[in-house]
Amino acid sequence: MPLSEEELRLLEQMERALVEEDPKLASTLRGTAFRRSARRRAIFAGVCFVLGVVVLMTGAVARITPVGIVGFVIMLGSATVALTAIRGQRGPAAPDPRSIQHPSRGGFTVVDGGRSGRTRRPRRHGRSGGSHHSFMERMDERWRRRRENGGF
Repeated sequence: MPLSEEELRLLEQMERALVEEDPKLASTLRGTAFRRSARRRAIFAGVCFVLGVVVLMTGAVARITPVGIVGFVIMLGSATVALTAIRGQRGPAAPDPRSIQHPSRGGFTVVDGGRSGRTRRPRRHGRSGGSHHSFMERMDERWRRRRENGGF
């Protein structure tokens, strides 16, 4: 259930008062501790990844396939944990309560997402020769030319 305008205003006032009174606590509540634990998990996963490489190489050199497989599984699991931790660390941090604009007050903020920085290429119609063949027709034509020219 969405908050009313009055509730949103009171919540903003309480957040501002908390930031002014105890900035350290406000910083902790915003997720500093979460980022620190995510960094620890990423470092631990990096160490496990290196351990997995060592186990994998040991299995390969000793020609013991199960050991190599275990090393690969360790590498895969640690890479997954590291990527999850890094993505969580880069996730949206809590905004400064003084900069929040709620739609109910008429202020919308722009969120950068989607295709930022990429421009759309104009669509090419046909080839340089001006023909408008489908993909399969072009592939058939290439195949015929190869067969006529004596192979691949």
